Amino acid sequence: MSGSSDDKNLRPGTRVTRAGRQAEWTGPVVNPPVWRASTHLYESEAQRKAATGSNEDGEFFYGRRGAPTQWALAKALTEIEPGAFGTVLYPSGVAAIAGALLAVLRPGDTLLMSDNSYDPSRSMATGLLKRMGIAHAFFDPLDLPAFEKVVAQHSPRAVWFENPGSLTMDVCDIPALARIARQAGSVTLIDNTWASALGFPALAHGCDITMQSLSKHVGGHSDLMMGSASAGERWYKALRLTSQQLGQVVSPDDAALAARGLRTMAVRLRQSTQSALEIAEWLREQPQVAQVMCPMLPGSQGHELWKRDFTGGCGLFSFVLKSSDPDASGKFVDALELFGIGYSWGGFESLALPIFPHQHRNVMASPTAASGGGTRPAVRLSIGLEEPGDLIADLKRALSQLDNS
Repeated sequence: MSGSSDDKNLRPGTRVTRAGRQAEWTGPVVNPPVWRASTHLYESEAQRKAATGSNEDGEFFYGRRGAPTQWALAKALTEIEPGAFGTVLYPSGVAAIAGALLAVLRPGDTLLMSDNSYDPSRSMATGLLKRMGIAHAFFDPLDLPAFEKVVAQHSPRAVWFENPGSLTMDVCDIPALARIARQAGSVTLIDNTWASALGFPALAHGCDITMQSLSKHVGGHSDLMMGSASAGERWYKALRLTSQQLGQVVSPDDAALAARGLRTMAVRLRQSTQSALEIAEWLREQPQVAQVMCPMLPGSQGHELWKRDFTGGCGLFSFVLKSSDPDASGKFVDALELFGIGYSWGGFESLALPIFPHQHRNVMASPTAASGGGTRPAVRLSIGLEEPGDLIADLKRALSQLDNS
């Protein structure tokens, strides 16, 4: 499911406004209508048999395989992901994680997972997959020599990356890690929600499957739940088959919301990135702050890799407080007025969440966990579309209420 050859030569911000449009799906309107249907009717038995055998987007079969609203969104996501043959939609980001892993792994296999991964990804390895007889091991994605050893030790069927880590914000060398994994015959998967395909073309950097939570940047308005996984032809077919066997389907209404959000994603990402960098620079100068973990910020861990591999960023980053009070991050968040307290991110509104990055890693000696005082309380910020000056004033007032000891 690819775009035209002309579209492939356009810049990402232009492609994202054009992707997924197909005349027979949209008709004369800009976006496809919302097709709500469980039953698709056929003009003849011959037509029904043909549709049943094709199993491709664009062929009506039954509501579970989607209709133009879902097909257009999947096509658009494929067209903005260099190297993708197709995209599968899931009812949540976690469903996409599960669907991608289940498409690759079988009982007796081993999964390696980077220790900076999102907690539901880790729980997938230690819970569902373990119950299925799939072994796992965590690794430090910042230590290439150690990764080579763990790959040689475990001969993994699959390796799961997250770049950057959604709490620790550490950036790893995905091309080098993926090369090591592929040389060992492993399938490489990545949670690429932070940057999206617009900021980090994961397949082009060596990964086999790239997953993202569409609830975040693509939706952009904190009003839908959805995930996706994109891949080249081989793994796309495995993703699609597994998804169908699990009965995964997204509603046409949510697909329409995601498609609408996709059109403005590049603009929103640019604004939130610019605001986040301004706020991160300000936070780094504050006496109450021990460390700012923001890969876009010069001098931060992974900044040089970010400059080399990424074409964009987003509004999500973390910072560590100097306070030794274990409740300091909670007190700080409670003192904020313009930041909501919530788990998601990527929406138009700014959010703040108390975190303890050291609890999120298996490799306690890693540079990210050790620097800045690994046991100190920290806060993750998702910068939205408010004026950065107003957000800084809110942060300043909340910081002034903390004890620095």
